[in-house]
Amino acid sequence: MSVVEKEIDCANAARGVWLVKVPKYISTRWEKAESLTEVGRLKIAKGSGGKPEITFKLAEDLVNMKDTGDKTVIPRDHQFAVSTIPNQVLAVFSEPRGDNSGESTLGQGESNGKLVLEGHVVQKGECRPIVNEKYMQLKRQSILQASQPQRSVKQIAKIVQNFKPVSDHKNNIEFEQRKKAEGKKSREDKEKVMDMLFAAFEKHQYYNLKDLEKITRQPIPYLKEILKEICNYNAKNPHKNMWELKPEFRHYKDKNNTS
Repeated sequence: MSVVEKEIDCANAARGVWLVKVPKYISTRWEKAESLTEVGRLKIAKGSGGKPEITFKLAEDLVNMKDTGDKTVIPRDHQFAVSTIPNQVLAVFSEPRGDNSGESTLGQGESNGKLVLEGHVVQKGECRPIVNEKYMQLKRQSILQASQPQRSVKQIAKIVQNFKPVSDHKNNIEFEQRKKAEGKKSREDKEKVMDMLFAAFEKHQYYNLKDLEKITRQPIPYLKEILKEICNYNAKNPHKNMWELKPEFRHYKDKNNTS
């Protein structure tokens, strides 16, 4: 694990700073206001009870920014709620960026590898909008935006060519075409079907039902009726799910009974 050592400028160690929390809409505008020289003005006045009244007014150029991509109307007037920070030691550091002239220009160039102690936190503040017409308008816009559905139905005028639904799948179409090509299977004379079966069993001893269906081209229910008369069905290995002729119809010798 590498450790990076940086020089710290502590010239401002005795300076007191405020730690202020601002609304998100203010921080968003500040991030996009690099070209502005003034973002707002802070006013501290004596209030009742000896406590100061602190108000903050955003710069008009910041409120009326047009290139933020946000059409929300933000309030300009705010007030500060200030409190002390007991039993805590907080400090603010910055990392100056600038040229090699030795003068810090924050936000420009690369880091010079030096940290600056800007001061220690003496008070904590919270920037709150003043309840007026501008603020109520902001709240209405926020509620309307939150109530908008994330997805919406959009009517299109042209057919989208990326995906076109099909009425039927390829395998179903091929099956129907094959079924039409083979034609409807009609029952042949029983004697004729038995002759076809005997001829087939002269070539092989065992057949499955699908092969016998292709050979005889007969409906399966009708074929099963005939097979039950002249064949035995094997439900066990090694010839499971296969048909073979009954012994009385065989024209060949059983290998297990050969003498």
